[in-house]
Amino acid sequence: MLCRLGGRWLRPLPALQLRARDPAFAPVPTSGAKRPTLSVWAVAPVCAVHANGWYEALAASSPVRVAEEVLLGVQATTGLPWWGSILLSTVALRGAVTLPLAAYQHYILAKVENLQPEIKAIARHLNQEVVVRANQLGWSERVARLTYLKNMKRIISELYVRDNCHPFKATVLVWIQLPMWIFMSFALRNLSTGAAHSEAGFSVQEQLATGGILWFPDLTAPDSTWILPISVGVINLLIVEISALQKIGISRLQTYVTYFVRAMSVLMIPVAATVPSSIVLYWLCSSFMGLSQNLLLRSPGFRQLCRIPSTKSDSETPYKDIFAAFNTKFISRK
Repeated sequence: MLCRLGGRWLRPLPALQLRARDPAFAPVPTSGAKRPTLSVWAVAPVCAVHANGWYEALAASSPVRVAEEVLLGVQATTGLPWWGSILLSTVALRGAVTLPLAAYQHYILAKVENLQPEIKAIARHLNQEVVVRANQLGWSERVARLTYLKNMKRIISELYVRDNCHPFKATVLVWIQLPMWIFMSFALRNLSTGAAHSEAGFSVQEQLATGGILWFPDLTAPDSTWILPISVGVINLLIVEISALQKIGISRLQTYVTYFVRAMSVLMIPVAATVPSSIVLYWLCSSFMGLSQNLLLRSPGFRQLCRIPSTKSDSETPYKDIFAAFNTKFISRK
């Protein structure tokens, strides 16, 4: 019997020849021997290697090594105890890197907000033109809608280019801040466990074991009191709630995102209770800087200093408004 393969007629090999050439077709003994099987314990290490491979690769990556050198350099230069070096490094990085990016984010978002009245006026005018053209040419409702959306998208893109304020530019902060947070966390993990890629790795671990303060003297051990983990969760929730209080008429997607971030802030508490205190101290300081940065960028004076355009939603008394909204939502609510 012939079979067609790739435009050619081929004669398949007999079953006996296949069994002879391929060990997979070898006959299985039916008596006196058991069928060979792959033990579960033999598969488990392979799965574990694949599961942990990306984690170890990230921990040994070049950015993490750079973060380790930054931490070691700050500690060696200042001579501060390790808890002080971690705080100073965090404040310096957040102030030098994320604060300017956050100001730029607010600058872009302010320009986008100021474009909304013009976009709405253009949308009304374009809708009228499409209706007239649809009546003249006999367009269906679907064709008219697609024509409107296509032209509206093009016009909005041209406006973003004109004012140099494409909303994607406002996401630069996330693409810089999140990797930096991850790399610093892995660097502290390596230093705290003696896995740092440095000649002084184990001596640093010993220093961290006595480099804490107050109720967490050992920075290589988790905080058994849960004070640091709970503080991280509370500050992260404050950041989320302050951001949510300032938004009016948010979309359903934004509401879901807010709930997701709230859940992640709560889940961070038990996670933070299982990692070395050095990492949680960094998370706490980073979150506190994020909260301070969030409040600072609502100051009219600081916004003017950063040349952030004024918008209709700006307030002359932002902190009073935040307190009033917080009081109405969480305290005075019956």
